[in-house]
Amino acid sequence: MTTTPTQSQASLRHDWSITEIEALLALPLMDLLWQAQAVHREANPGYRVQLASLLSVKTGGCEEDCAYCPQSMHHSSDVTGHSDLALQVEPVLQRARAARDAGADRFCMGWAWREIRDGAPFEAMLAMVRGVRALGLEACVTAGMLSTTQAQRLAEAGLTSYNHNLDTSPEHYDRIISTRTYQERLETLQRVRQAGISMCCGGIIGMGESLRDRASLLQVLANLDPHPESVPINALVAVEGTPLEALPPVDPLELVRMVATARILMPSSRVRLSAGREQLGREAQILCLLAGADSIFYGDTLLTTGNPAAEADRELLAAAGVTPWQG
Repeated sequence: MTTTPTQSQASLRHDWSITEIEALLALPLMDLLWQAQAVHREANPGYRVQLASLLSVKTGGCEEDCAYCPQSMHHSSDVTGHSDLALQVEPVLQRARAARDAGADRFCMGWAWREIRDGAPFEAMLAMVRGVRALGLEACVTAGMLSTTQAQRLAEAGLTSYNHNLDTSPEHYDRIISTRTYQERLETLQRVRQAGISMCCGGIIGMGESLRDRASLLQVLANLDPHPESVPINALVAVEGTPLEALPPVDPLELVRMVATARILMPSSRVRLSAGREQLGREAQILCLLAGADSIFYGDTLLTTGNPAAEADRELLAAAGVTPWQG
């Protein structure tokens, strides 16, 4: 059997090479799962999975040109015109209560912005964060770039985590996005870290990248010190009207490989099975849980794409013998 040192056999690392990570991604699947299992069982005894709910607070009209995104004003798929809750605190908190009552432990809120807008929208965001935390839920926000002062104010409001994905490798990035640089993304993450907010940062596969690109993305994430507390692994949902609409669906086993490798590289991070889960069968989702995913987005929608319904998710977890995690 091919062997590669795992995190359970060595100290936590922040010096992974692309070659090492590429070798992990290319392992025979059974060997890769075996190694991921060794790490995951040590880091997550009892197989607990966090249920996170995600609400699109401000939808569409985004100035960015991300090739995968139906919320970009640059694409014919732009979903501007959907309900905009950016200034409506109580309706958002009602959704948070419903998510909590359905079993969610984390409530994530998304704004389709290039960067956080000061003034009334930001004050409403702060009120939403405080309200979500008062409900006993973790609160996560994704709203593009932010300033040092904004990060500090979000921390003071009690924000648990800020999501800002790298999306893909530095080498492939320019083929996906031209309106924001990779360095700007890293600087946003640094401001989040400096404010004492936990970091939620992952990427998307299926956007025409190579195996080496996937390894390079994981290298950037795994060599952050400390590792991101949360690492969403997404599969492209090809939406009509976006530049990537014609790309084929991701092979589910490729998503399993990404989850397993992320778990080996970042044993203490919460690896989130995110966009694209609706396209996976029950067996593929269970394989992802086996490989190291310990969080799923739970509910009807994931920003602007579908997500398995809550009842189906409960049945899936029960079939897998996985316990929902409660903070």
